[in-house]
Amino acid sequence: MPEVLLQLEWPDGRQTTLFSPSTVILQHLQPGERLPVAELQQRAERALAEASERVRARYGFACTRTDEERSKLRHTATAYAADQFVQISAP
Repeated sequence: MPEVLLQLEWPDGRQTTLFSPSTVILQHLQPGERLPVAELQQRAERALAEASERVRARYGFACTRTDEERSKLRHTATAYAADQFVQISAP
């Protein structure tokens, strides 16, 4: 499965990378988008769950790295207000 990496620039300029094991994430998050933290979290959670299920359908087991990515995203997002903006780009 083709992996996708997205660069997230948080409100204070901090940059993190979001990994997905599937291109399905691009149906939820696109480079060039600027989203509030809360919306980014919702979309990313949904996208990562779908990506994990695509891995399960293809290989017979879920992608545990998507769980790690969700956890990392939640942890990072707690440092910001829900209405602050995150810029998405391609690394």
